[in-house]
Amino acid sequence: MQETIISSKKSWRMMLDELWDYREVFLFLGWRDILVHYRQTVIGVVWVLMRPLLTVAIFTIIFSRIAHIPSSGAPYPLVVFAAMLAWQFFADTLTYGSNSFVVNVELVSKVYFPRLILPASRILCSLVDFAIGFFFYLVLAVVRYHQLPSVKILWLPLFGIWLCLFSFVVSLLFATMIVRYRDFRHILPFVVQLGIYCTPVGFELSAVPVGLRYLLALNPLSAIINGFRYSLLSEPLYAGPLVVSVLVTIIAAVVAFTYFKKAEEHFADLI
Repeated sequence: MQETIISSKKSWRMMLDELWDYREVFLFLGWRDILVHYRQTVIGVVWVLMRPLLTVAIFTIIFSRIAHIPSSGAPYPLVVFAAMLAWQFFADTLTYGSNSFVVNVELVSKVYFPRLILPASRILCSLVDFAIGFFFYLVLAVVRYHQLPSVKILWLPLFGIWLCLFSFVVSLLFATMIVRYRDFRHILPFVVQLGIYCTPVGFELSAVPVGLRYLLALNPLSAIINGFRYSLLSEPLYAGPLVVSVLVTIIAAVVAFTYFKKAEEHFADLI
C-alpha cells in the first residue's frame, strides 16, 4: 500500500512533482472557472471583446487624434489592440488569481492539494478570453486594415508563455499576501486601473527616450507588449529593455515562490 506523507517542509522538486501529480485538479479548477465565467451570461463573449475595443476607442481619440502620438507605420487601433491582448490577460489573471486563496476557504483549510494550483488555474479561463480577443484582432487586422501577419507571428507563443508565467508569479505573490494582509484586496483593483497607464499600451516604445525605456522595462509587461507588437505588427524589438524585463521576471518569481513556500504552512490558521 502506498503511503503519502504530507509535510509543510517540501523541496522545490517535491512541489513540482506534486503539481504534476495533481494536474487533473488543476484542469478541474480551471474548467470550473470557465463555467462560472460564462454560465448564464447573455453577453459573456461580447463583453470579452467590448473591454479591449472600448479601450482602443478611448486611446485612439485621446492619444492619436488629440495628442497625436505617432505609431511606426501600423494603424494606431491595432497598436493598442495588440497591447490590450497582453494587458487584459494579465489584469484578469491578477484580479481573480490574487483572491484565489481567500475565496476558496473550504478547499484551503479542509482539503489537501498543492495550493499553487488555485492561482494557476485561473490562467485557463484567461486563455479562453485571450483566444476570443486574438481571433477578433486577426479579423479586424485583415478585414478592416488589410494587415496580414508576417512570419514574425511565430514568436508570439514565446511571449505568450512569458505572459502566462509573469501573470501567475504576480498573482501568486499577491494571493499569498492577501491571506495575511486583507487590505490588498481593496488596494489591488486601484493598482490595476492605474497600471494600464504605466505600461506602453497607448504608445510604442519607439516614442519613448532610450533611458526611459529601461525604466519602463522594470515592468516586464512593457517588454511583453513590445514582443506582442513585434510578432503582430513588426514593431522593432528592443533587446536591452527586454533583458532587463527578463531579469525582473526571474527575481519576481524567486521572491513569489520563496514567500509562498514560507507562508503556506500558516494558511489554514490565517484564512
